[in-house]
Amino acid sequence: MNPLELSKAVGAVSDEDLRRAAKAQAAQRASVLVRELAAHHRSRLVKHFLALGEEDRLLRFGQSVGNHVIEAYVESIDFDHDSVFGVYDEHLELVGVGHFANLRDNAEGRVAEFGVSVSKSARGRGIGSSLFQRAAMHGRNSHVRTLYMHCLSRNAAMMHIAKKAGMKVQYAYGEADAYLELPPADTVSRLTEVLDEQVADLDYIVRRNLRDVRRFGLRFWRSMVPQKGTV
Repeated sequence: MNPLELSKAVGAVSDEDLRRAAKAQAAQRASVLVRELAAHHRSRLVKHFLALGEEDRLLRFGQSVGNHVIEAYVESIDFDHDSVFGVYDEHLELVGVGHFANLRDNAEGRVAEFGVSVSKSARGRGIGSSLFQRAAMHGRNSHVRTLYMHCLSRNAAMMHIAKKAGMKVQYAYGEADAYLELPPADTVSRLTEVLDEQVADLDYIVRRNLRDVRRFGLRFWRSMVPQKGTV
């Protein structure tokens, strides 16, 4: 029994709650599925970040960084404290990564910082915005009051995400700080996050299994074809 079925069985949610959650999910981009990553995905994260060009590394990290810095950054991510979200392409390669980092609480409540990167080949598909929306939903459901982004003011992609989300943006010395006040969690927001994660997981599993079947079939047929010089 999955979390939704269990919640319904014990009376924690109603059919109306489920319908509203499904409607909220359908309102998002159906073509961009965001999956939460874990510590065993570190090698995939390293591969994604190392593939970023010099300018993209500058925009993502706020400074030029070498490979060893990226490797150290990925190794330092505490998956028990923070959350990392990813988007896979048709080849099951990570093409978008969002890091949701919990910061110290302040007088206004809990604060989290969000950073995002999208591979050059996957831009223009709404991946960055989808990662932000997923992070904002997660923050809302984990009692974060303010979602914060820091970037260079010339980072057009981040500025687009911030303005689209209605964030308050402050500029100073070529840098920008953006803030979004998150509403309290409710039944619909919690169900929406569960649905999003389940759909993304299922999609990944199905595509991975299809890839493995194709690879097995290809190896099988190659093994059946007589090699040159054997006939």
